Amino acid sequence: MEEFLAYFEHLSTWIKGAWILFFLIFFWIIEGYYSFYKSNFNKWKHAKTNLLLLIFVILINSFFGIFLTFIDIWLKKTEFGILNILDTVLWKKVVLSIIILDFTSQYFIHFLLHKVRWMWRLHLVHHTDKNVDVTTGTRHHPFDFLIRECMALLVVIIMGMPVSFYFFYRMITIPFTYFNHADISLPLWLDKGLSYIIVSPNMHKFHHHYQQPWTDSNFGNVLSIWDRLFGTFIYEDPKIIKYGLDSSNHTDDENFIFQLKVPFNKNEIKSIQKNK
Repeated sequence: MEEFLAYFEHLSTWIKGAWILFFLIFFWIIEGYYSFYKSNFNKWKHAKTNLLLLIFVILINSFFGIFLTFIDIWLKKTEFGILNILDTVLWKKVVLSIIILDFTSQYFIHFLLHKVRWMWRLHLVHHTDKNVDVTTGTRHHPFDFLIRECMALLVVIIMGMPVSFYFFYRMITIPFTYFNHADISLPLWLDKGLSYIIVSPNMHKFHHHYQQPWTDSNFGNVLSIWDRLFGTFIYEDPKIIKYGLDSSNHTDDENFIFQLKVPFNKNEIKSIQKNK
């Protein structure tokens, strides 16, 4: 177990990038054969904005990776954090860390990004995509992703979590993020069955519906248990889902510069205040 975790402790940036690229391409291909919506939008033009936003995500993630390395040295030196108090075997600490990270830096922070108005201004960029597909998983305003990383950093410090635990969890989230955003059609029995354990494609489709209350549902990314526990789980007929936001005119969804400015756009803010 120690050797396995040591691999993630020294994980290079290019391996992380290759991991992202592999699952992007994999689910992009699957979408081509088993798409849920038979849309006629230009996938390459649509992907351009989302992939440009991905560059910011990678840069922020790389910066935090370097910063976490120094935090890891401090945690080892001081033995600070909850994990250093627990007298249990390594694998149990890993499982506990993954569960806590999934709740805090995925479900809970996502919930806050919808409920706190100034956070929603940043997060709505993710929801202005009216053609949700695998690349939508990369569509985050830089400040949105920065908030997510700050939450994860706080949890790492409080838990006294080795950096290898965090990097291992991040590698887990990548295929799940692209899987549940992908425009793929699974048999209903399979998708619904998966949704009892993990966030399935159909389950996350409801989260991208253009109207409340579905927009404020299904906040999870890996485990679906949090939505079920806290009453934010929804699963209806996915055929009636319409992507986007009722507070957006959707005229500049694929304009990269415009999307960077969205949280500071007075017209968008007025719409938010009216609809949130």
